[in-house]
Amino acid sequence: MRWIVFDYGEVISKRTRALPELAEVLGAEEIAFENAYWAHRHDYDGGMTDLAYWRAVGALVGADVDESTSARLTKIDTTGWLTADRSTVELLEELRATGVRLALLSNAPASFARAAEGQPWTRLFDHLLFSGDLGAVKPDAEIWAILLDRLGAAAADCVFYDDRQVNIDGAAAAGLTAELWTNAAGARAHLAALDVL
Repeated sequence: MRWIVFDYGEVISKRTRALPELAEVLGAEEIAFENAYWAHRHDYDGGMTDLAYWRAVGALVGADVDESTSARLTKIDTTGWLTADRSTVELLEELRATGVRLALLSNAPASFARAAEGQPWTRLFDHLLFSGDLGAVKPDAEIWAILLDRLGAAAADCVFYDDRQVNIDGAAAAGLTAELWTNAAGARAHLAALDVL
């Protein structure tokens, strides 16, 4: 296998803990806010602007969002997703040390992509691909074609890890070797079985 491709959220990163703070900014009840947060996330990941996204979230919880509030929400949200899981980073370092080529394919807005690009773990990757930049979102067929074109690789040359089954199904349909992420230990065992580690 020439390439190992990783999702970001809840694979490289820990799950955000910022939702209560975001709900507080909008004066919303936490459960209602969480539902609103995810309701338009696919569009946000696909290229919707920060302001349009937060206004859509605000509309669902009865809150008006201006540009200043949008910027505040974006900063809190981005920071909430930047905590890397140490065991995953160690796996990435181990893979890189063996000469394996690594790529990231994340459903994430462009504003998050710019923040993520400055994180220390990114030096381990040959390619960082974010849906907000690509205008295509996992598990849609288009995003796998973009990925393979960027990598200059055949689908059969790629192993893909993601914590969402729908994305695994999409990758498998595109011909990638796709494995549902549970944790770094599980991925390490899977890669050992593939003779990558």
